Amino acid sequence: MLELRLVQGSLLKKVLEAVKDLVNDANFDCSSTGFSLQAMDSSHVALVSLLLRSEGFEHYRCDRNISMGMNLGNMSKMLKCAGNDDIITIKADDGSDTVTFMFESPTQDKIADFEMKLMDIDSEHLGIPDAEYHSIVRMPSGEFSRICKDLSSIGDTVVISVTKEGVKFSTAGDIGTANIVLRQNTTVDKPEDAIVIEMNEPVSLSFALRYMNSFTKATPLSETVTISLSSELPVVVEYKVAEMGYIRYYLAPKIEEEEDTKP
Repeated sequence: MLELRLVQGSLLKKVLEAVKDLVNDANFDCSSTGFSLQAMDSSHVALVSLLLRSEGFEHYRCDRNISMGMNLGNMSKMLKCAGNDDIITIKADDGSDTVTFMFESPTQDKIADFEMKLMDIDSEHLGIPDAEYHSIVRMPSGEFSRICKDLSSIGDTVVISVTKEGVKFSTAGDIGTANIVLRQNTTVDKPEDAIVIEMNEPVSLSFALRYMNSFTKATPLSETVTISLSSELPVVVEYKVAEMGYIRYYLAPKIEEEEDTKP
């Protein structure tokens, strides 16, 4: 038996909006510690990892580890029927091939339940090793979203370079080039407006803007975003989900073309 009750139902709606364009079908894994998802996009270039810890739910019951295969587009349609202030409860019986979403209005005068069929999805769980990153940038999520959007109107690849001067986002396309430099800034009134750059080693990596713009769909979840970079590893773009978890996106850097010309 599984029963999860989330008072801030809008969080779940935002989480779905953040992943449904990247991943079509995925397994939600429930254990005694939390509700999680790990899935690759259809082209196997990006990976999304979501965790909502059990203590963030008002009521959390998960008798045994359960994996529920869901079509995220369909799940999103159901969650769109919930009001932003609704309390959302997710229920599933052991051995059942359906999951029920229950939406209660804050005044308890309206209760809706939607039942959705579960799917059998084969998914390999990829071990994500904990790594030491050469550079970590923490910045306002709205600023990162704006930069990715602005650069994608000029080019399709963003080069993210971290040096002691700051972090530079650059692109080049048919119409010209663009460079946006952010310097460290911690003397701000609100901590979420700060730009914090931890650089152990300078890095410069190229990424597809199409994916970066997809990751920024998580912007409504968190006022800050953390970007972790290392020359040999995929970038990690992380958004916190309230106080209860995170969404992390992993994207492999683009390899420069000259390597392809080797015999």
